[in-house]
Amino acid sequence: MSREANLEAQKKMGELIVSGQLDRLGEVFADDVVDHDPAPGQGAGVQGIMDFWHTFRTAFPDVNLEPQTIVADEENVAVVLTVSGTHQGTFKGMEPTGRKFSVRGIQVGRFENGKLVERWGATDEATLTDQIRGQSQP
Repeated sequence: MSREANLEAQKKMGELIVSGQLDRLGEVFADDVVDHDPAPGQGAGVQGIMDFWHTFRTAFPDVNLEPQTIVADEENVAVVLTVSGTHQGTFKGMEPTGRKFSVRGIQVGRFENGKLVERWGATDEATLTDQIRGQSQP
């Protein structure tokens, strides 16, 4: 696949997450995608990723993913992004606070045939937690 096709799949992934169309993530993730950095308790494959985002969007239904830097080649796409939202549902045992958060995240994905087959990534969850607890500002 081409660099452009991979970039388009990456863009579509973000759009599906932000719009809440999580049941369509199989359009951009391979069924057996390997997540090298899964959330604690996250299941395998695309279903595990869909479950993670369902849980995250339940806690932060207005989640937004804003790419800051994107680097791509014929096989990989790396994205530095700002992840933001409002704490409106339970998150890691914390009841909703109504507080906003804004943190940095990074994802590197390897693509085959227009679908993400491997991902590595991290989001600054410590700062996210501090912000929804009111211990720091977004």
